[in-house]
Amino acid sequence: MDLNIELKKYKNIIEDELKNIFMEKDLPQKKVIESMEYSLLSGGKRLRPILLIKSCELVGGDIKKAIRFAIAMEMIHTYSLIHDDLPAMDDDDYRRGKLTNHKVFEESIAILAGDSLLNFAYEIMIDEVIKNNYSKNYIDAMERILKSSGYKGMIGGQVVDILSENKKVDEETLYFIHKNKTAELIEASLVAGAIIGGATKEEIQLLNDYGRCIGISFQIRDDILDIIGDSELLGKDIGSDMKRDKTTYVSIHGMDKAIDDLNGYKEKSTNIMKKFNSKESNFFIDLAQYLTKRVN
Repeated sequence: MDLNIELKKYKNIIEDELKNIFMEKDLPQKKVIESMEYSLLSGGKRLRPILLIKSCELVGGDIKKAIRFAIAMEMIHTYSLIHDDLPAMDDDDYRRGKLTNHKVFEESIAILAGDSLLNFAYEIMIDEVIKNNYSKNYIDAMERILKSSGYKGMIGGQVVDILSENKKVDEETLYFIHKNKTAELIEASLVAGAIIGGATKEEIQLLNDYGRCIGISFQIRDDILDIIGDSELLGKDIGSDMKRDKTTYVSIHGMDKAIDDLNGYKEKSTNIMKKFNSKESNFFIDLAQYLTKRVN
């Protein structure tokens, strides 16, 4: 299996769905729709929606049954990026190689665009619940996503991250930030897709554990690349964490240990996926390997 070919294949599926998501555009509030589209259609890896439909496929489900939830997940992720980039948050100028939303549409519209994407995601999921006769699987999948994106998940991690700026935080606090701010949506994507696909409790737990490993890996990788990365390749500014005096995995553990631990998470996530006796698990194994390619 060629991971890049697989990622492109499923990314194209997501992109096709996203292009048709805004049907009504000639409205008085069209400025906020333009702002939503600007960030939602600006590219990106589409990792979370891909993981959602791939986990559904892994457990024997039909990806068509999970596609709308995948779109909702990408909307939630995009809303979080718009708000993350705001002056009151990370105050970034570039995202995915383009000016951040508030630099193009002004701060007030960017805030409302993020709010609208979050609400639209909920609309899409509840529509799927109703369309599928209030299936428990869809309700459970939706509940998992909602909890992961709220104050008990992503937002909780963002809050602690903000409160930790200009402070030296301990390893436990940093793990809380990484687990909630980054890993939660990745875990939820995998678990939600598996639930829709009819996974067993054991399969759901394995995918949850894999998601935790991948999520922490992504954050360690980001912390490393914020120091040694290329802003043109990453599509965003580098060195921003250092400028804000933020505690990162590298600042606590040093570069060598950060790279070693990244490799450790790769091995752990690989071993988890080997417990699935399916060729579809190779995608997830290859993804874990990919995470270390540009930092080793």
